[in-house]
Formats: sequence, structure tokens, C-alpha cells
Amino acid sequence: MRATYMYGAGDVRVVDVPDPIIKEPTDAIVRVVRACVCGSDLHPYHSMAASADGRSMGHEFVGVVEETGDDVSTVKVGDFVIAPFAWSDGTCDFCREGLQTSCRHGGFWNAGEIGGGQAEAVRGPARGRHAGRRTGRGDLTTDPVAAHAVGRVRDRLSRCDQGERRSADERHGDR
Repeated sequence: MRATYMYGAGDVRVVDVPDPIIKEPTDAIVRVVRACVCGSDLHPYHSMAASADGRSMGHEFVGVVEETGDDVSTVKVGDFVIAPFAWSDGTCDFCREGLQTSCRHGGFWNAGEIGGGQAEAVRGPARGRHAGRRTGRGDLTTDPVAAHAVGRVRDRLSRCDQGERRSADERHGDR
């Protein structure tokens, strides 16, 4: 597959890398539909020392679940998912308080064996010993408000693809 890698300040390349695979029964493989450029990608763009191996890029992305491990119950193949810049297990005390970026068992995309979101696909990481107690608030899931918003956007795009084009005034009325 293709993925974006940074090899040094100003040196960004799209390269061929191995496809992600399920490594743990709690993993999911997501086909990336759209990815963002994060500030943590921009800072090294100006200052990263040259590297022969480069490093993957991208933290925030949306995509479609292509495959899941046997223990995954919060998402299924075909689900449209949102991945924020950090992944979490949704079970620890920090996650329960809404502080998923401080998850005791989580981490960040683009670190260790977890690839970056500026790629054709990404492996959603295992949640370790807490996999059986996930609440659905972890990495490859969305909160109900975000899921609803994404669903409405997807529905509107679908209608546009089918030729149902109306002016903004018709859709939303006078503001």
C-alpha cells in the first residue's frame, strides 16, 4: 500500500509499505478515506533531521473498517469510523472521565508498530488486557453526536451524488 513518510525537514514522500495486518484479536484494519495534517506533522516538517528510514505521518483520519480481530465488538466490517490523534481503550479511569488522550493503555498513531493515518490503511491497535471490557469510547469508535454528524454528511453527499442538488437556502431555510 501507499503511505506518506517524512525523511527530514521539507522531505515528504509517498512510499510503498506493507499492508497492515491483524496482530491481536482486538485489532481492526481501517481503509483510510480522508486524513488530516496535524501540527505534530508540521513541526518536524520544518526541523526534522534527515533520516534514511523516514517515519510515517498522520494522526487524525476517517475510514471504513475492512477487517476485525475475533474479540472486536464495538465496530464491524463496513462501519465508518473517526480516529482522533490518540487511541485509547475506553476502560481506564482517565477514559471514563473523558480524558482519552491520557489513557493508561493507549498511545498515539504513528508510534511504535502503529502506522500513521496518511496511508491507504491503518491497524487499529490492540487494547491489551482490557479488551474484553471496552465501552465503545475507545479509538476506532465515535461518540453519538459525532457519529450522527458523520452520518448526516454522508447522507447529504450520497444525495448529491444521485443528482439531488438544492441550494443551501432550500435545504436550510433563511438563517
